[in-house]
Amino acid sequence: MSLAGRVAVVTGGGSGIGRATSLRLARDGAAVAVWGRTAASTDETVEIIRSAGGRALACVGDATVKADIERASSATRAELGPISILINNAGKSPFSPFLEIKEEAFADVLHVNVVGPFLCAQMVLPDMLAAGWGRIVNITSSITQDGVGTMAHYAASKSGLVGLTKAMAMEFADKGVTVNHIPVFFVETPMLHAAPLDLAGIAANTPMKRPGSADEVAAACAYLVSDDAGYVNGQPLSLNGGRYLP
Repeated sequence: MSLAGRVAVVTGGGSGIGRATSLRLARDGAAVAVWGRTAASTDETVEIIRSAGGRALACVGDATVKADIERASSATRAELGPISILINNAGKSPFSPFLEIKEEAFADVLHVNVVGPFLCAQMVLPDMLAAGWGRIVNITSSITQDGVGTMAHYAASKSGLVGLTKAMAMEFADKGVTVNHIPVFFVETPMLHAAPLDLAGIAANTPMKRPGSADEVAAACAYLVSDDAGYVNGQPLSLNGGRYLP
């Protein structure tokens, strides 16, 4: 699945799923713009790609702030070329009992997990439409399939991102642009280990008895952005170890 000649943007590309996806797309031949909020981590991802002979660019900023997105998009086009792939990976997953969630906290999670991907997609879609080819993949969550207590704001935001995925998929289906999402569950990342969860207990109750890996999510992204997935649109590609069977 060669991505030679493609330019990919990966938000939250400094660690976890974002880093693994950036490395995988670069290995498949894409030039990768690694967008993130921390210079050290985004630079490290870019250095790994460059040391392997790939083309990459680090763009530091907030993927929910329109001015930062505009700046990163312009830098990406100037350095790497028109954008043809977008992986909306940046997000946040807080925990809080429902009655303790403040309105401001609820709005913040929606802004990061829904408005951010919306703004990024609006910024890069003109490149895809001009080329008649584009791929957008939104990282969602298995929480949209069954819900989890103490994560109402996160569940609402990821459900909103699923709806955004479907609406965009229908609107741009005849323009050569596909929009899909990957609902993930229990993936080995720094964010997972920072969460207040019984990881051993969750693993024991997962059919495969282990967490997924960031590399496995990256492989799913690589498929969805390839020419091989040209007829896949508006769909979930669930990575949950068999925990949920929709």
